[in-house]
Amino acid sequence: MRSPIPIILFTYARPDHLRRTLECLKANNVPAIYIFSDGAKTSDKELAVNEVRKILHEIDWCKTIIKERENNLGLGKSILTGVTEVLQKEEMAIVFEDDLICVPGTYDYLCAAMEHYHDDTRVMSVTGWTHPLVTPKDVKDQPYFDGRAESLVWGTWARTWQGMNEDAKTLMDRCKTNGIDVYRYGSDLPKMADVEQKKNIWAVRFLYWHILNRGLCLRPPWSMVEHIGWDSQGTNAPVAGIWVDSPLKPCSPIPKKWPDPVEQTECSNLWQKTCVFRYERIYHFIQGIILRRMQSVYQRLL
Repeated sequence: MRSPIPIILFTYARPDHLRRTLECLKANNVPAIYIFSDGAKTSDKELAVNEVRKILHEIDWCKTIIKERENNLGLGKSILTGVTEVLQKEEMAIVFEDDLICVPGTYDYLCAAMEHYHDDTRVMSVTGWTHPLVTPKDVKDQPYFDGRAESLVWGTWARTWQGMNEDAKTLMDRCKTNGIDVYRYGSDLPKMADVEQKKNIWAVRFLYWHILNRGLCLRPPWSMVEHIGWDSQGTNAPVAGIWVDSPLKPCSPIPKKWPDPVEQTECSNLWQKTCVFRYERIYHFIQGIILRRMQSVYQRLL
């Protein structure tokens, strides 16, 4: 029997958010957590970072391995290096950030999924998050497969993480060479790839690694995860906008029969419709206003 799947938790300078994340991990009875505590970027963050570390060292309800970084790596580099370090020792892991919470049962659900698809290379990741805007209409109470990976409470295997040493633009160019549409899962992805290094982000690399390999991410029928970091404290945190989470429901039951790894046909269209780069979204919004006004004028002339 394999060892229990560990959590990897990335923290910075948000003690109040962290407390809520730890509460949900405790309620999920997680057995072990690898914790990466990033160093203060500026002197005004030192007190908050120290408070975070005090909270971390008070955890007494599971095994912890805490790595306190002296310098500030930033979110992207911290996650890329941290996950790589853990997956050199572990077969698989589930990743949290310090502004994510989940309902009881989420850990067991994701572990069951990871055990079931452990040897199926078509499945590259699992997640506890989804959203009504990108959930296919025919999804009811069973998980489904999506070609766009996720960065909000996700799990993966060491086998998947190999290859994550290439940056997003390189992976995107490899997609083009292989005849894969780099806009298939939203026009936001090429734009994010362009600024990956500058903004120290990481998730777009993971997404294009899935797309290049035509890999799949397992999503639950409804979200078991809430992002509480839509505020100014977050690194690269945008305004919530359309992505405000629905009220959390109890954890979806673990399936008696897991689905075959086949992507839901609606997924790519839903992402294209929802994840439009902001300037394109503004353009389409203005275009819609103009069209409606022209129709109104035309009707009056009739």
